[in-house]
Amino acid sequence: MKLSRLFFILGLLAILSGCASSTPRMADVRAFAAEAPKLGAYHELTERYRNTYQREQPYLSPEADARERQLDLRRQQACDDFVKLQYGLQAYMQTLGTLAGDKQYDLEDQVKNLGGGIKAWPGSGLEERHVNAYAGLTRLVARGLTRQLQENAVNDLLRDGQQPVQEVLDAMRTLLRLYDKSSDNEQHTVIGMLDSEMPFLDARRDRLLLALAKARQQDKQAEFRLIGLRYTLARQHLEEIAQQHRALVAQLPAQP
Repeated sequence: MKLSRLFFILGLLAILSGCASSTPRMADVRAFAAEAPKLGAYHELTERYRNTYQREQPYLSPEADARERQLDLRRQQACDDFVKLQYGLQAYMQTLGTLAGDKQYDLEDQVKNLGGGIKAWPGSGLEERHVNAYAGLTRLVARGLTRQLQENAVNDLLRDGQQPVQEVLDAMRTLLRLYDKSSDNEQHTVIGMLDSEMPFLDARRDRLLLALAKARQQDKQAEFRLIGLRYTLARQHLEEIAQQHRALVAQLPAQP
């Protein structure tokens, strides 16, 4: 008798969990989680920013090279923290998706990327409030992993994640502006060097070298135009995620 009752309770819980995951709101949450790959654009641009010195080094004067080499050391360390913002937000989104019934995410790997925390980097725009928001987001992810699949768990995570998610998104938008400015400086350095040196080449004696320089100039100009479009697209992706999260929070039921 007791065994049959236990099976009945377990079956009832399974049905309730299934019902919770099949509501329109949970479908919206799963759709929000499915947007996480869009954060890859931010990740790619962070890695491009990380490798700025390697790209511009051939175009630097000896004095500029010494200065940029020192800046590169700090940039490498900062980017380790910058990219964790994406890891944290992605883990949060996919934790929500898991609690809403989506079983495709490997959250254990996500959590491994969150270890160690981050710190503020003066001059970059990454401030202490962003650091605190990231820490809060990682705590929410860790807590979410211990919760059972149910709509209440999703609501709690959305409610508590309202502010830290928007702060982390603000940090990522701020850093995209930093990357964009750095790319403009790199373009000035690279194209400026080519523009200033090419007039000194003899059109007859240095014909091959001049052709290579012109081809390089065209390639780099096309590269910087493409990167400018990628910055715009990455900002759009962050804004879309911010709007979707605000919409989900606005749909939360009133607390008793």
